[in-house]
Amino acid sequence: MTPLLMVHIAAGGVGVVTGYFALFAGKGSTAHRRVGLWFVAAMALMGTTAAGITVATGKGAGIGGLLVLYLVVTSLTTVRPLRSGQRYLDAACLTVGVLFMVLTFLAGIENVREFGGVRDGVPAGMQFFLAVVTSLAVVGDVRVIRSGIPAGPRRIARHLWRMCFGLFMATGSFFLGQADEIPEALRIWPMLYVLALAPLVFLLYWMWRVRIRKSLRGLVTLRAGAAVPQRLSAEPAGD
Repeated sequence: MTPLLMVHIAAGGVGVVTGYFALFAGKGSTAHRRVGLWFVAAMALMGTTAAGITVATGKGAGIGGLLVLYLVVTSLTTVRPLRSGQRYLDAACLTVGVLFMVLTFLAGIENVREFGGVRDGVPAGMQFFLAVVTSLAVVGDVRVIRSGIPAGPRRIARHLWRMCFGLFMATGSFFLGQADEIPEALRIWPMLYVLALAPLVFLLYWMWRVRIRKSLRGLVTLRAGAAVPQRLSAEPAGD
């Protein structure tokens, strides 16, 4: 086991644990914000090391690992934008998103044409799914560059869905993609599926609650110019 792989596994483990803690912690609470920063750092390290491993082993350009980095960075800067240089970061992230979207669509098409829909254990359906999700993220980034970071429920929704989907990529890769590395006594498939897919369930719940119902009741956010967090019990203004 190479040092890079050891760092990748350790970062992935920290990302999964902190990600699940953030899922259940009160959104916007001090614990949520602190653990969320650990989650972002772990996921960023996991994504960059995954890209490095992919390139080093000759299995691709490493863009897949950068997708995780792209999701968590754009999610974090939605609620914690940089004091300066935010537009440059947005443009760089958009470039990564577009690159992944195009390459994944093309890989899915090649998978269907040349390999019958499954290449190296990866189904074309998963590639198209990731490409579609990335295209939605890219559309959101274009809007942010054009009009700025949204306010109210749209801002919280942008933050939550990207964090949840980034966590899903980690849990899916670990609990399903690496299931053969888990001791057989602990390889309980129903539980592995629950742990792998739970972030998607949370993603759907939060999109229904925040994006469709536009309810921020009980969430703690920092209002502009406020020194302390305030718990919102009424719907704030939109964009």
